[in-house]
Amino acid sequence: MTSQTAPGLGSGERTKVAYLSETDLFQDMDARDLEQLERGTAMTTCKRGTVFYTPGETGEVLFILKQGRVNLYRMTAEGKKLVTATVEPGTVFGEMSMIGQGMVDSFAEAAADCTLCVMSRTDVERLIREHPSVSLRLLELLATRLDAAEERLADVAYKSVPARIAITLLRLAGDDGDPVKLSHQDIADMVGTYRETATRILNELRAKGLIELKRMRIDIINADALEDVAVDAG
Repeated sequence: MTSQTAPGLGSGERTKVAYLSETDLFQDMDARDLEQLERGTAMTTCKRGTVFYTPGETGEVLFILKQGRVNLYRMTAEGKKLVTATVEPGTVFGEMSMIGQGMVDSFAEAAADCTLCVMSRTDVERLIREHPSVSLRLLELLATRLDAAEERLADVAYKSVPARIAITLLRLAGDDGDPVKLSHQDIADMVGTYRETATRILNELRAKGLIELKRMRIDIINADALEDVAVDAG
């Protein structure tokens, strides 16, 4: 039994069983099942900025993100990067026709240092055959991601650029208001605008006392006021 490992990835420091046991997808599996799964999958890491999936060059493979953040993006005809989804820990993504999962000409790039579980089609077929509960959880995870993608497309279609930036900052900061460790170019790619536009809007938000800008870090100072910006339909 072999596993497919994506290019640009190295070995993880923690054991695969430890990561798998903490993943919602495998929560119904006992220790023995997890050990069997561990032998048939690859747990890998990649540094921020690594493009580890490219359309046409990488075969069918399923990723489960354990730690970090991944941007899925396409290249426009003008050669501009357009981020179509930002993958958070616990999310399943990749190219696997048997479960209706596709990348649709998208690249996958580590937006932060990442740890991923990598599964080949053979791995997934065996897993679903031996553990039907996993297939139900896969459907739940994919449905959640589809809802998020539809919401993001609606934001791009109907929200102003300042609103999209505010939404992105609030989402990435989470309920705890964590620092957003992204560059202005990262923000621009995520909301579908130019870096110069993103920088101008971020500076305006800073001037209003809503955020604080540091090198590769954005702190939210006034979340309530930023939420007011986020509801602007433009």
